Amino acid sequence: MLDSCRWLAPEVKRPDRIGSFYEEHLSVPVAADSDRERVLDVGGGSELRLRRPDGVPRGGLHTHYALSCPADAYERWFERLSAAFDLQEVDFGSMRSLYFYDPAGNCVEIGGTDDVQGGGEPTLSGLFEVVLEVESLPDAEEFYADLGFEVVDRGENRRRTRLTTGAFDIELWEPHLGLADARGGVHVDIGIGTADPEAVAGAVAGRTTKRETVADSVRIRDPDGHYLTLLG
Repeated sequence: MLDSCRWLAPEVKRPDRIGSFYEEHLSVPVAADSDRERVLDVGGGSELRLRRPDGVPRGGLHTHYALSCPADAYERWFERLSAAFDLQEVDFGSMRSLYFYDPAGNCVEIGGTDDVQGGGEPTLSGLFEVVLEVESLPDAEEFYADLGFEVVDRGENRRRTRLTTGAFDIELWEPHLGLADARGGVHVDIGIGTADPEAVAGAVAGRTTKRETVADSVRIRDPDGHYLTLLG
């Protein structure tokens, strides 16, 4: 019942300055702008919502997240970004990913997905992963599995779990430094598409710490303080 990640909200002090960073280095267009948020279109129906910490829900701090790009555009992205950043690269076999940091301390990953082709241009095709820091990995894993995610991978030392909707992954991390010294995000706020927001929220009703209706969506807060807006 869960679908793709519609948006991720990183917390930044100056949305205009951090927005300019992304506009310069990733050539992403501004979709909306206000005193609190600058919204960037990162392709595939996904947005980055750069948000000032002056309301609730806040955005996520030091969030590690991944953007997909066409497989045939990956080398172009590497060449372009290596001129400005000391990139770290990981070969996962089915795809390669590069890692760098934005000025707010978020670890940005760009992965060349095999199932997307884009004519070789350095374009982006959406958000495919967000990492959340959690206190109890077994409890968080159970919560997200009941929400509708499927467990697809666990770390050998049980410090992380990857779950998927089929279109979008969440990684749950106990506090530690991961690839590229990334950390899981705290009080992350994300929007996820679903055919039935009420039913999805109802599946975890006894464990959410907050629930409210926002327009035609349902916003819940998990036991670790992360907000999920379930968008119909």
